[in-house]
Amino acid sequence: MKGRGRARGAVLAVLLAWAGPAGAQAIPAQPEAGGFRMGIQPWLGYGLWHVAAAKGLFRAEGLPDVEIETFAQDREIKEALAGGRLDGASVATHTALVLAAAGVPIRIVALLDVSMTADAIIAGPGIGAVADLRGRAVAYEEGSTSHMLLSYALARNGMSLADIVSVPMPALDAATAVTVDRTPAAVTYEPYLSLARLVDPRVKVLYTAAEDPGLISDVFVVRREVLEQRPGQVAALLRAWQAAHDDYEKDMAGGRAIIARAVQATPERLSTAFDGITFYSLPDNKIQLTGAFAQHVIADVERAARAAGLLPGDVDTAGLIDPRFVAAVTQ
Repeated sequence: MKGRGRARGAVLAVLLAWAGPAGAQAIPAQPEAGGFRMGIQPWLGYGLWHVAAAKGLFRAEGLPDVEIETFAQDREIKEALAGGRLDGASVATHTALVLAAAGVPIRIVALLDVSMTADAIIAGPGIGAVADLRGRAVAYEEGSTSHMLLSYALARNGMSLADIVSVPMPALDAATAVTVDRTPAAVTYEPYLSLARLVDPRVKVLYTAAEDPGLISDVFVVRREVLEQRPGQVAALLRAWQAAHDDYEKDMAGGRAIIARAVQATPERLSTAFDGITFYSLPDNKIQLTGAFAQHVIADVERAARAAGLLPGDVDTAGLIDPRFVAAVTQ
């Protein structure tokens, strides 16, 4: 009963955070004029944005000028969002927390995907379990989902980052490092995970995000001034995401081909990679955004991010979630 009380409290906190004048602001049915600058990374979980662009779904929702900029590293997209060079971005849940803790005025308006087996710790010959990483070099991108997954896996095996030799590098380079024997282990994500195993069949998976579903998940965040000044654009973007989701479900092969091209791979090489990701629809969001996500997932992510040393300060997780836009477009 105590746990249920906390869950109800989390939902109430999210709803109360948006119950004032700003929360009551009507969201227009049509988007405001002007462009929208969105940042993403080459991650399969953001792929429905590419489907929306390729199929003209942004334009169909009254958004003729959506600019999608791809960033190679987590650090780069955080800097662009913090500096106001982006209106919104698709980021990992823990990245949204890091941005909020640093004072960047963003809000989570939608859940995009959850990674199960698409984020993983991999290793070459001689390492058979996470416990074998003690004292060994591990390549991973600092501040990213890889950083958090590694910290989490080590903690579950009685270790910390201090017990390994950290070798910081981007996710693609980390995957490559194992295949060329630069490091015995690495943490990476799709499509680089599948590519590493294709290049070197000796590469094995030690640990995946499926060990704690929701730990590695992604959200769509928007700067607060954009939410206030262009709420119609944000709602239209979510409708485009849902249209892309519907299109993907009807033509999965075609959708995967679009996404594979966007991340510079081929559908054949990523045939199993897509199976490790679940895309959230807007009906899913309507349930999750004030449900399980608000009740416990975001708190679990916060604890893991803090344990990994990624959070610079406190975060009002309830105030970070803005469910108004999903509610408006799913009525």
